[in-house]
Amino acid sequence: MGKDYYKILGLSKGASDDDIKKAYRKLALKYHPDKNKSAGAEERFKEVAEAYEVLSDKKKREIYDMHGEEGLKGGAAPNGPGGAQSFSYTFHGDPRATFAQFFGSASPFQAFFDLNGTGGNTFFGHDMDVDMDPFVNMGGPRPGGPGGAFRSHSFNVHGSPGRKEKTQDPPIEHDLYVSLEDIARGCVKKMKISRRVIQPDGTTKKEDKVLTIHVKPGWKAGTKITFQKEGDQGRNKIPADIVFIIRDKPHPQFRREGSDIRYTARISLKQALCGTVIEVPTMSGEKLTVNLQGEVVKPHTVKRFPGYGLPFPKEPTRKGDLLVAFDIKFPDRLSSGVKEILVDTHNKVGLHVCRGVRAGLTSCNKNTLWRSAPARDEATWVAISEFYKIAGLVTYLAIAT
Repeated sequence: MGKDYYKILGLSKGASDDDIKKAYRKLALKYHPDKNKSAGAEERFKEVAEAYEVLSDKKKREIYDMHGEEGLKGGAAPNGPGGAQSFSYTFHGDPRATFAQFFGSASPFQAFFDLNGTGGNTFFGHDMDVDMDPFVNMGGPRPGGPGGAFRSHSFNVHGSPGRKEKTQDPPIEHDLYVSLEDIARGCVKKMKISRRVIQPDGTTKKEDKVLTIHVKPGWKAGTKITFQKEGDQGRNKIPADIVFIIRDKPHPQFRREGSDIRYTARISLKQALCGTVIEVPTMSGEKLTVNLQGEVVKPHTVKRFPGYGLPFPKEPTRKGDLLVAFDIKFPDRLSSGVKEILVDTHNKVGLHVCRGVRAGLTSCNKNTLWRSAPARDEATWVAISEFYKIAGLVTYLAIAT
């Protein structure tokens, strides 16, 4: 069963944004490791940060309310699973960073200690279970707005309010190339990023972090997976979002067309005109037998096999089609001798063969052409068969066009 973020913050499901900020402020100060050394406090501090990150964000909260923690971290979206608008949330695992974004520093307590110039610990002397507001002694209006106490305000140690709007860096986008096999069955990708992270003393340090991406079956090229605020941290800025964009990795056999995949079979001119049987690979490794006997395969012929494509993103039990196109091997050139035979054969066979071909006579044997030829003599057949030996089926094609 997934985490109950409302319960972690001591809230009901209908809690307002102010209620969420108020609850986080209280619990974050109560369980901050710099103050609370009891067993389990650090883990509680982390849970409170994760709950706040989800419930304070409108989009994540909407997904969580509809699908729970599993749906939120599994890539669900407000309008349904999958699709180009899907994103997968993963808590960054650093509750101090969340604290720093809320309060303006990962450890802002020194400012509280020195407000009156005494250097004494006047802040942690309070019982942190009490819902007190540590900012009331600073003067000026109480900080507000989305994101918490110090998101839109900064204060010097004497309590003078200095308004400074925090800005967020533009999203940082990375292409994520995924094979068609991974798109067909879904997969997990782990991507390492480097970013600057605020330390407890307020400085920043470069750290590596691994982001986990759950690629769902059928995700289309262009699908974006967003990790919110995973960019560089800073005292006066909101970290940028990290965005991974799904791209199709080139495949040696197939080309993707939405949820369909296309395979191009190479066949000879003789096979195209006289018929053949070929085997076609599929994404599952199965071979399909395609019978082309009794038909002429044209350059733009496409055979469709339903259910052998990729899953539909929103209906993974359904699959697209396998499209089989044909690359017909034509001769690069004709010698003068072949051209003479072509002209001579055309004159002997004439329009009767032309009509026969267009009527569907595709069996390349003596009986077929014998019935079509106007002069049924052996010399005519010898000329035709000799041509086939030299130029394959070029005569057939030339007469039919």
